[in-house]
Amino acid sequence: MLKGLIGRKIGMSQIFDEQGVAYAVTIIEAGPCFVTQVRAPEKEGYSAVQLGFGETNPKRLTQGEAGHLKANEIPPLRFLREFRAKDHGLKVGDKVTVGDAFVVGERVDVIGISKGKGFAGGVKRYHFHGMNATHGTSDRNRAPGSRGSGTTPGRVYKGSRGAGHMGMDRVTAQNIKVVMVDPERNLIAINGAVPGGKGSVVMIKESRKQ
Repeated sequence: MLKGLIGRKIGMSQIFDEQGVAYAVTIIEAGPCFVTQVRAPEKEGYSAVQLGFGETNPKRLTQGEAGHLKANEIPPLRFLREFRAKDHGLKVGDKVTVGDAFVVGERVDVIGISKGKGFAGGVKRYHFHGMNATHGTSDRNRAPGSRGSGTTPGRVYKGSRGAGHMGMDRVTAQNIKVVMVDPERNLIAINGAVPGGKGSVVMIKESRKQ
């Protein structure tokens, strides 16, 4: 069975186990998801399953997305994501639920988009040290300082760390434990924090570091 789902982050809470140990958990509404496409090595060159999540108004989809789903008699779904998988036994139109995909105690990776923090300086964004707070330093405490060479190359290299847009990056929280699975309400509780704010869309997949 496919070890992957698309979900929506609801928020954080805590759960107590049978020994009374408290776990800080993130609650995710995971699925149900529909199989919208199956990729095979013979045609696409690799094995994968495309899942769809979140029924929506058809007017919110592009014509290409709407036609892609309508051709297989699948309801209009807002989010489509692809999961690499072999020997999954799924076909287009199948429904995947949280009870089918995961069990308590399993380790998973959660992929999401981190919270956007707007424009930030080098000290906040990359933890630059800054300059001295004494010895005549008046306005350079949080300045990045020099980050280029001299005549050669006479410029700042592309990709150098500095001030800029912080957050809104694809982040993976790796190897975190599943604490609760509630198939009736399509909920899964994962120990610890996952990327993104409340209501953001995340991908849950089998951990690569087990």
